[in-house]
Amino acid sequence: MRNLSGKVALVTGGSRGIGAAIARKLAADGADVAITYARSAERAASVVRDIEGAGGSGLAISADNRDAAAVEAAIAATVERFGRVDILVNNAGIFDAGHISELTLEDFDRTVDVNVRAVFAATRAAVAHMRDGGRTVMIGSNLARRVPGPGISLYALSKAALTGFARGLARDLGPRGITANVVHPGSTDTDMNPAAGEDADTQRSLMAIQRYGDPADVADLVAWLAGPAARGVTGAEFTIDGGANA
Repeated sequence: MRNLSGKVALVTGGSRGIGAAIARKLAADGADVAITYARSAERAASVVRDIEGAGGSGLAISADNRDAAAVEAAIAATVERFGRVDILVNNAGIFDAGHISELTLEDFDRTVDVNVRAVFAATRAAVAHMRDGGRTVMIGSNLARRVPGPGISLYALSKAALTGFARGLARDLGPRGITANVVHPGSTDTDMNPAAGEDADTQRSLMAIQRYGDPADVADLVAWLAGPAARGVTGAEFTIDGGANA
C-alpha cells in the first residue's frame, strides 16, 4: 500500500543498517526520500538506486551529524530539491561504550553532538518547511529504558534525551498536527551489531523472543508512524526489542 505517495522524507544516516531499511521502506510506500551519509558515498548511492527502483526520487547528501551546520544544510538541500520536508527520521547515531571512570569529556561531547544536538538542529530546521500534519521520528534505543550491564551510561544518556525532546515537541507542534515519536530498537542485525557477533548470544539471552531484530522490522514501525494511520500518535515511545525490556 503506497500511503506515502506525494510525501517527501529525509532519513539521517540512511546509507546502511536501520537507516537504509527505513529509507527503502518509505520509498516503497510512495515517498521521495533524501538520505544523509557520513562516509560511504557508494553505499548511499546504492540506497538511492533502490529508492528510485521503487518508483520514487532519491537524494544522497554528505553530512556528518557531528556538524550541526551540515545537518541543517542537508535540510536545505532536501527542500531545494523537493520543495519541502513532510517526514523527518532522525536515525544517525554513534555508540561510545565505556565505564564512567574511562569516559572523557571529549567522548561526552562527541556522543551528545551526534545523538542529541544534531537531532535538535535537524528537527528545528525541518519543521520550518513542514506542512501541517508532518511527521518527526527519532531512533532511540531500548538501552534508554533499561541498562542491563556496565559501560553504557553515556549512550543511554544520549538516547534517553530523545524521549524528553519528543514529548516537548509533541506539545510545541501539536497545534499544527505534526507528530513527534521515538522508536527504541533493541539488538538489530546490522554491521554495527551483527547477529553473529561475539556478544550476540548474551544479548539474545535477555530477550523474550530470542531472535535479533531485522532492520526491516524497525522500518515497518517507522513507516506506520509516518503514515496516515498514526495521525493521532505523538509524544510516544515504541520499543521493538524482542521483549528484552519486558
